Amino acid sequence: MSRIGFKPIPLPAGVKYTTEGNTVLVEGPKGKLTALLPKGIALKTENGQLLATRENDALAPLHGLTRALVSNAVDGVTKGWTKELDIVGIGYRAELKGKNTVVFTLGFSHPIEFPLPSGIEVAIDPKQTRVTVKGIDRQKVGQVAADMRSLRKPDPYKNKGVRYLDERLKKKVGKTGAK
Repeated sequence: MSRIGFKPIPLPAGVKYTTEGNTVLVEGPKGKLTALLPKGIALKTENGQLLATRENDALAPLHGLTRALVSNAVDGVTKGWTKELDIVGIGYRAELKGKNTVVFTLGFSHPIEFPLPSGIEVAIDPKQTRVTVKGIDRQKVGQVAADMRSLRKPDPYKNKGVRYLDERLKKKVGKTGAK
């Protein structure tokens, strides 16, 4: 049995939440986020911490999910979320075009323009091989990073492509090494 739903969520100073129907609005120094609140699950504040409570045990899976989503929203409006991507390959690079477009050169015959959704910022290092995706919404940051990675997935034979910074690849041997 999971006990994630019962863990309290610390509320830092400057973070407020309001419940309206089946949504929770979390406001903090970095912005505002909303999270869904299923029927039968309520939020209450005790000793500066936020607690998610459920009506009965049938709501146990949604209890843990709701607590995790609200916790991610609280962390997002205070610290924010980041994902780092590493671009590996000769001539592979990324550059910023304007404020909301990233142009990738990934070995294709054409550069790939990647438009950024609202609420997402991208920083590229001077070598143009490391991309940092930042934002307050954890799901959106992860989805943008996954979409960027899917432009040229890491190749297990040559170790080229776009990968997460902490991703480790197992290099495979080619035809000649399989004797």
